[in-house]
Amino acid sequence: MPIIINLDVMLARRKMSLTELAQKVDLTIVNLSILKTGKAKGVRFDTLEAICKALDCKPGDIIDIE
Repeated sequence: MPIIINLDVMLARRKMSLTELAQKVDLTIVNLSILKTGKAKGVRFDTLEAICKALDCKPGDIIDIE
């Protein structure tokens, strides 16, 4: 059962670019891009919390399982 990252979907819904999100959560675009493409091996809870606050969503809106 692969885990699916829907970061690109939430960015589109919020009409926010990856660059803008990177600035808001103080992460590099490269690290967010790795997460967005599903190549990340894990994500820290504080990072997930910052992304959720910036996108005004819940973790389940970003992370799903197939």
